[in-house]
Amino acid sequence: MGHPLDPSALSRLAALRPDWTRTVAARRALAGALVVLAAVAALRPDPSDGRVDVVVAARDLTPGTALTEADVVVESHSATTVPDGAQSSLDGLVGMNLTGPARRGEVITDVRLLTPRLTEATAGPDARVVALDLADAALLDLLRPGDVVDVLAAPSTLPGDQADAPPRVLAAEAVVVMVSQRSASPTSGDQRVVLVALPSRSATEVAGASLTQALTLTLR
Repeated sequence: MGHPLDPSALSRLAALRPDWTRTVAARRALAGALVVLAAVAALRPDPSDGRVDVVVAARDLTPGTALTEADVVVESHSATTVPDGAQSSLDGLVGMNLTGPARRGEVITDVRLLTPRLTEATAGPDARVVALDLADAALLDLLRPGDVVDVLAAPSTLPGDQADAPPRVLAAEAVVVMVSQRSASPTSGDQRVVLVALPSRSATEVAGASLTQALTLTLR
């Protein structure tokens, strides 16, 4: 074995190797890293791409609210997070009624508004919305949009009708779409109504009965 101060012939040859050969591995590693970074940059979406404007609640909103310009605002959201039916503009939105509560920042969709689209989604393509003035106003505090109820009628109050006839079911599986807001005046009483969606034929019968008979609901 040679003395440490007396390098071998192999060590002397290694010392004579050009500097560029020592950096080939490093250069290859750097080139590979640059390729990976380029691929990541190419795949990473541009923050300005894939975004859409949607209407959201500007504050907490209660059911039955007629929307004002102060209630809603347009924001930019990622397209992948936007639900179907989201509203993209305030045009025609102000003045429409909200069917359920909405939290600040919640996206307003078509089925959250009292429109034909809501009626169709709730009770079918021929559905109609009927306003019911219930005999028992206390029921209004128990109802929420989406509740499924049956509509019952008390005996008719027309002359000649049997006053002791039992209540009858006018329509089954009506869907609550909205309960109107309570009046701000404490002296006006509870004059709220409930809106229910029904197929066209049942809706006509219920609307007609409401003119002469007291109506109530049973919850399913």
